[in-house]
Amino acid sequence: MQRRHFLHTAALLGATPLTGFNPAKTTGALAKTPALTPDEIAAIESALGKKGTYIEAQATHTTALPRNDLKIKVKGDPVPIPFGFGGWVSLKKTVDGKQTVLMSDTVLLEAEVNPLITAAQANGLEIGAIHNHFFYEEPRIFYMHLHGLGTPAELAQKYAAAIRDTKLFPANQPPAPAPPAKTGKELFDLPALDGIVKAKGVVNGPTYKYTIGRDDLTVTDMGAEMTAAIGLNTWASFAGTAEQAHIAGDVAMLEGEVNGVIKALRQNNIEVVALHHHMLGEQPRIIFLHYYGRGPATTLAQGFRAALDQLGKNNGLSMPMKH
Repeated sequence: MQRRHFLHTAALLGATPLTGFNPAKTTGALAKTPALTPDEIAAIESALGKKGTYIEAQATHTTALPRNDLKIKVKGDPVPIPFGFGGWVSLKKTVDGKQTVLMSDTVLLEAEVNPLITAAQANGLEIGAIHNHFFYEEPRIFYMHLHGLGTPAELAQKYAAAIRDTKLFPANQPPAPAPPAKTGKELFDLPALDGIVKAKGVVNGPTYKYTIGRDDLTVTDMGAEMTAAIGLNTWASFAGTAEQAHIAGDVAMLEGEVNGVIKALRQNNIEVVALHHHMLGEQPRIIFLHYYGRGPATTLAQGFRAALDQLGKNNGLSMPMKH
């Protein structure tokens, strides 16, 4: 079943309200998402030829798709692939357990975009968004979001077929690079950053990354609950050094939160580089903002924290503007 068929059926049944919904977390929680079985996980990993990660608490299986074949510069400085040039594909079941949803974010050169569109649609997958995440990067990079509905094995096979002739397919990637001389743990003062952000990140090679979900919201798409592991998250990645750091990331927002986040970032001299959707038909509507900055890591972390502080205010409802 493709998304358009799901949305049509849901609308007829009254399961997808078009107006009058409350974007805050509902008092009636969704039923617990059924887990993927070991056999279903094995089918996913067999189709993709790579072992993924299963997050039991979110019932989500994710396969990382880094573009280790690329050498990326931002403003002329080399940056590591984990800074923001790794794609992924995630699968989880719908809340009723009758189907499985696939969501993916792919990292592409300009010339790779339309061939993947053709391959994805030929294999029964749909395109959710195509856009930039950065300014100043060399070579130019675009991000394409794909989605689908079906069984775990069917979706994994369709996805594998769509990317098999691309650099996204794990077997077509070069080996992971050798460990860096210094990791994010040595490059940054992690306790200081954690204290500012009020969260703990994860070291990935020479980077340090925060991933923060929207646990204040209940968001559904195609009958599945959207959580951090399947793309509903705000993140910040640090590269460089403590004194001369890069920050890049993404903020997941309700419509009424957008301009407060933009204002907070600009007040902290962080550039807004993109504002767009990632999904189609989700309830409530989620807008994603990408940003980039340079400077001392602790200063950049303060800007990220200021943006986080804008989330969850007034349930994300747009307030009347004064004239």
